[in-house]
Amino acid sequence: MLHLAVCAGLRVSELTGLKLEDIDLSSMSIRILGKGRRERTLPLWKTTSAALRAWLAVRGRVPAPEVFVNARGQPMSRWGFAYLLKQHAATAAGAHPGLNKKRISPHVLRHTCAMIILQTTQDIRKVSLWLGHATLTTYTRGDPTEKLEAMESIVPPHLRRGTFEPSDRLIALLKRPS
Repeated sequence: MLHLAVCAGLRVSELTGLKLEDIDLSSMSIRILGKGRRERTLPLWKTTSAALRAWLAVRGRVPAPEVFVNARGQPMSRWGFAYLLKQHAATAAGAHPGLNKKRISPHVLRHTCAMIILQTTQDIRKVSLWLGHATLTTYTRGDPTEKLEAMESIVPPHLRRGTFEPSDRLIALLKRPS
């Protein structure tokens, strides 16, 4: 569940709402119904697909159509997911004490996926498409230099950053007394 949350960059509602019928292990992809009933299909990494197959084998037959269920066989809630994440983060902090100082939340996993995609592709459009955003937006915690480079790569050439050289006429106009 955590692997899919990071690698697919899913919202908690998308993760907990993922149904068995939304998984296509033959093509190694999942169908996501996101905010605003927007639908997208995401490919799965081989390791994510293997982890998902392993989970489905452990999950067994339960009446819930959702992929992720709790110990009672009922659909996992967002609070249940947050609880599991907290438990795994505490375990990881045992091996990596620096994690104790980090705030790890379900949205941080989504943000991590976004930053990986942005660093890899340098294309904010791909981040937006992968995460199912309605509009082209940027994340506020990323490296400002990387964000500027990514944004500049999608801005039309006539609007790109440059240096401003005022004309002599403008300088003369500005120097005139009011």
